[in-house]
Order: sequence, then structure tokens, then C-alpha cells
Amino acid sequence: MAQSHLALYRQLPAIDKLLQFDEAQILVEQSGLHWVTECLREMQEQARTCIAQEERLPSWHDDWLNELSVRHDALKQSALKNVFNLTGTVLHTNLGRAVMSKAAIDAVSQVMGSPVTLEYSLDGAMRGHRDRAIADLLCALTGAEDACIVNNNAAAVLLLLATVAPNQQVIVSRGELVEIGGAFRVPDVMAQAGCQLVEVGTTNRTHLRDYENAINQQTALLMKVHTSNYSIEGFTAEVEGDELAALGKKYQLPTAIDLGSGSMIDMTAYGLPAEPMPQMYLSQGIDLVSISGDKLLGGPQAGIILGKKKWIDAIQKHPLKRALRVDKMVLAALEATLKMYLTPEKLTTDLPTLRWLTRSPETIKNSADNVLVTLQAFYGDKFIVEIEPCLSQIGSGSLPIDRLPSFAITFAPLDGKGGSLERLAANWRQLPQPVIGRFKEGKLWLDLRCLDDEHALLQVLLS
Repeated sequence: MAQSHLALYRQLPAIDKLLQFDEAQILVEQSGLHWVTECLREMQEQARTCIAQEERLPSWHDDWLNELSVRHDALKQSALKNVFNLTGTVLHTNLGRAVMSKAAIDAVSQVMGSPVTLEYSLDGAMRGHRDRAIADLLCALTGAEDACIVNNNAAAVLLLLATVAPNQQVIVSRGELVEIGGAFRVPDVMAQAGCQLVEVGTTNRTHLRDYENAINQQTALLMKVHTSNYSIEGFTAEVEGDELAALGKKYQLPTAIDLGSGSMIDMTAYGLPAEPMPQMYLSQGIDLVSISGDKLLGGPQAGIILGKKKWIDAIQKHPLKRALRVDKMVLAALEATLKMYLTPEKLTTDLPTLRWLTRSPETIKNSADNVLVTLQAFYGDKFIVEIEPCLSQIGSGSLPIDRLPSFAITFAPLDGKGGSLERLAANWRQLPQPVIGRFKEGKLWLDLRCLDDEHALLQVLLS
């Protein structure tokens, strides 16, 4: 071993010596001797590797205790950080989709800190069903005979198919074989459920006769899938819910519709684009409808199956239900969210998703005016900071072609070089509460549609 390496190794402090310092003892009191000791051992090993590979000591060698404190602070930080979502996408899949209402947050906090009647009936002092209370609420809101709750809509579709059509055929329009985020495809879900997919019609046009001509003794289900994350326009045709329901009754076959985003209210009443509602299809006679809890509903991640009681009973008894069921926290948040729909006049103020979706361009422009001068003063030596009109999107596959008028604070580099914008965005991502915008047309855009606290944003950006 070279003498230079030996000299460097001799400079590495002993763990016992480091543990004697007050700074280390404070961390021992906070996180225990085991964690502190293991962290120091890891630091020693990293230092040895640095010497062996680069013939130098690590950059933090002059202050081991400060590096230990830095690593301790990193341990305490949550991997899930609160961020400012200024991307212009309200339901951003990568940022957690719907933000919970205060009512939902309070409900989750309550059930986290105490035993609850998750599967306990107070009336009979016996085992109850965890879906029952929320299922009753869903039935009151939608007119369904019963409901089942699982961990997301993909799970809802999987469970529905595995129950209704195992080892049998399911007829679906070729134009509705969607792929959702993460490359999950309807045909793949059907295969996992043990169903045989039968495609009918064409990409742009499917008629009722296409379904009827495909029915045979192996047919177990007639199904529609709402194309929530894309749109086919022009020379098109699709089978409506009432037509499919009538065809199912004619051949004594169950019918199902996967709505995906699943709005529970008439979006047009709030000045938003139309989105199909589960209660509409249920009233038309469709047997089963599945929706998401964390998209337009504005609640926690969940999959909800609504429909005829005989089918819901069968779904609840399927072995997969236990694997796909939700816990008490999801149920508490979902119940609190659904109860808000009992007083719809308060939705645009109390439910974050609808508050942001219905926010007027004038209100957003006012927010931009309130922060512009301060941001110009702080960033104006390196960037051109302006207010510009833009278009927000709903996100998470909901109403994919519809846009909402909004306003953004835009940053363009004074020197015309885009690299400085990349550095700016990277720096913002490292802030205590990261600020997430989007790049477009050579500028960095901060769409203020989802901004509730202008002061908090300025505090972070000026730090």
C-alpha cells in the first residue's frame, strides 16, 4: 500500500472518539446509539473508498460531526415532500392527484389515533363489513343498489371482471381499449382477470349490432370503457349506455362501464366541460359502474364499484376482494369527501379539486399581480419575469382535450440561454417546499391556478 494512502487512512477518526462529543450525544438522544454508530461506520467506509479510489479524503472530512448532523436531518425528512404544484395540471398523477379537503384530513387523523368500528357492528356486537357505511352513502348519492370499495379503479375493474366473467368472453369496443398511466392496458387487466377479450367495431366507429353479432354461448359480459385520457373526433360512433343496457337485458347478460375519472356532479353546472356521471348510467340500467376516488371526485385513491346488489354481493365474496380492500384511513377520507356532496353548494369552496378547477381567470390574474413585483425585484437581474395568459388542464386522464384559461408567472433568461432556466428549476426543486413548474416555448411557467397561499410561495422563492 502506498505511503500516501496510509497517511490518509491514519487521519480517519475513531468512532468511539466521535461519540464523546456533545453534538454526537445529542443525536444519540434523538435517534439512538445504534443509528448514530451505524451512520459513522458508513461514513468511515465511504472515506476509505474515497482514499482507495481517488487518493483523497472526502469533502466533509474536516467536520465529521457536521456531516453526521446533515445525514441525521435527511433521515428525519419525509420522502414525500409537500410541493407547490404550479404545473397547470390540477390532478397531477406524479404529485399525488387530488388534494384532500380539511374534512377528509380531520377524519383520517381521528381514525389514526383510536380504535374504530372498521369491521364491528355496534348494534349486534359482532363482526361487520368495512364497506357498509360508505356503501350506503354511495347508494344515496348515486341511486345504486350497492357498492364495493377497493384500492384503485384498476383494481375495481380487475375484481369486477374476475367475478362476472372468469374464463369467459367480454365484449368491448375496439375504440375503447385504453391504456392508462404506467402502461396498464385494459386488455392486460382482462387477461389477469382470466377473461377472454372480444373486440368489436373499429377504432372510430362501433355500433350496437357489432356487440350483438359477437354474442355467443361464451359471452359473459358486455362492457364499455370511458376514454377519459384521449378523444377520437370526426367520423365517429359509439354505443350509448341505454343501448348497451337494453341489449344486455335482451340476452340476459350483465353490462358494465368503466368510467375511470368518475365525476359525481354535473360539471357543466360549474362552467366546466361535460363528464359522464355514474348515476346516469345506473339509471339507464347498466349493472355495474366503476369510478376512481382520487380524480374528479376529489378524494383519496380508491376504486368504487356501483351497481346491482346481486353482482356487488358476488364481488364482495371474491377472494381477490381481501387483497384489494382499503384500510380505515382511506375509508375515513372517502366518507368525509362523499359527505361533502350532500351539500353541493359548498363544493367549490371546501373541496380543493373543484375549487381549483372552477377558479376564475380574473382571480388567478390577481394572484399573479400580487407576486409579480416582488419576483421581478428578486430575479430581475438574471431573468425576464412577466405575467402571461396560459391554459391549465384537469389531468389524470380526465377531459384530455379540454383546457381552462389561466395565468402564469413566466421566467425567460436575459442572456437568451436556456441553461440558466434549467438551473433555476433544479434549484427550486431543492427548496424546503419544492416549487414545480413547467417548460414551454423557451420559458419556465408557474401556472397559479392551484396556488392558495401567495405569501408562502414568496417566502420559499425568496429564501
